[in-house]
Amino acid sequence: MSTTPSSAPDASVAQLIEKSKFLAANRAVTEHLSPTYRHIGIGSGSTVIHVVDVISKLGATITSPMTFYPTGDQSRDLIQAAGFRLGYISDLSPGHALDVCFDGADEVDPCLNLIKGGGACLLQEKLVATAARKFVCVADSRKISAHLGTAWKKGIPIEVFPMAVPQVLGELERLGSLSAQVRSGLPGKAGACVTDNGLRIVDAVFKPLLTELPEGKQEGEEGVWTVDGLARRLIEIPGVAEHGLFYGKSGLEVESGGAQKPVAAYFGMEDGSVMVQTLEKGLVKA
Repeated sequence: MSTTPSSAPDASVAQLIEKSKFLAANRAVTEHLSPTYRHIGIGSGSTVIHVVDVISKLGATITSPMTFYPTGDQSRDLIQAAGFRLGYISDLSPGHALDVCFDGADEVDPCLNLIKGGGACLLQEKLVATAARKFVCVADSRKISAHLGTAWKKGIPIEVFPMAVPQVLGELERLGSLSAQVRSGLPGKAGACVTDNGLRIVDAVFKPLLTELPEGKQEGEEGVWTVDGLARRLIEIPGVAEHGLFYGKSGLEVESGGAQKPVAAYFGMEDGSVMVQTLEKGLVKA
């Protein structure tokens, strides 16, 4: 007598999560992609696959006038496979902004600060997000977190020039990182992970990041940082090209672009429902 006690329930849960991710993508596109938009940023990750699928279902009448800008090789392939017009952020005219950018996240806190870079595309993701008038995050429920660094335990991804890796690792230790190491390219390739820009990824684990310091405490004291404080300090390290903390203002606060935080985050939940998080309303059911 053969039994498979857990495979069927696991498969059912996985299907429900995928369905909820599609519904989250559908809600995000419905609420944030106007047919009049012409320049659309497309990020990476499993949920963004559903975003592209939803957009493609709008039909060529709506999508043909649009140009889609990728954050890396994966999203470029998604754009081309959908038959969309491909553009690059370097081709965007000075003073012009993307109308909207859709991307995922590895972790999202209640203030809509993000950790991104699990897929090693963080520099291009930040370039595209900050080039957009509004950035919309689409993810699943596992990415919801009270503090960055609690749900995502692999560390803050930091894109580093290869020659600077030893110095950057030493500085991260001095800043209180509990663990910092160069990301491996395995199982896809031997050696270090190499980004689309030819750089390395260092994953640095810190204590969970706060949104404000306790009274009397200073940034970095006993390894305790706020999101903003650590983000500003990391980018000051010589050899760091960019880091995966998306912080500061959202597109609702910066009209001309340049904002790193999303205006809203849409989450596919394990029960098949969709939750939406904004600064105004917090996390609510869609």
